Amino acid sequence: MTTAQPTAPDSRTQTAPMSIDLEADTLANMYLTFDIGTEEYGVSISDVIEIVGMQRIMPIPDLPQYLKGVINLRGKVIPLMDIRLRFNMAERAYDDRTVIIVMEVEDAPIGLIVDGVREVREIPTERIDRHAQLGKAGSRQVIAGLGRLEESVVVLLNPSVLVSDEDLRLMQEKSHA
Repeated sequence: MTTAQPTAPDSRTQTAPMSIDLEADTLANMYLTFDIGTEEYGVSISDVIEIVGMQRIMPIPDLPQYLKGVINLRGKVIPLMDIRLRFNMAERAYDDRTVIIVMEVEDAPIGLIVDGVREVREIPTERIDRHAQLGKAGSRQVIAGLGRLEESVVVLLNPSVLVSDEDLRLMQEKSHA
């Protein structure tokens, strides 16, 4: 009986898939962290398109208070959500540290207004508590998990719950009216 001998892998076909997998694994553990009040929050870096400074916001009437309006970012209309107001925190004046984190949520761009950006942090999966009972059992929660670091805890957000389908629909309807 003849058995096939293993052949040396072709380096041209092995390199690209391995680097893509490595990149996906690396991004899966990377979070952009930012401040809301005195707390540190984070979102997966893979959802982030860019970070921009505050700009002139065009208010849109008849929206919830936390949906501040839209900006024109290089010809693209981006709806804005003030995270402080979304979390029922006190409104505060925007300053030179306030930024907009532009993300892709459910195939739609959205800008999250935050008090300030901290850094991109690696939080290994085993350091994330996803089973924290912080809301109603069985419901989709805004908090995706709690990232435990040496000196602190990062509240990791679930963008697809933070920005509801209804919010996206309202913003699209009102900005195209």
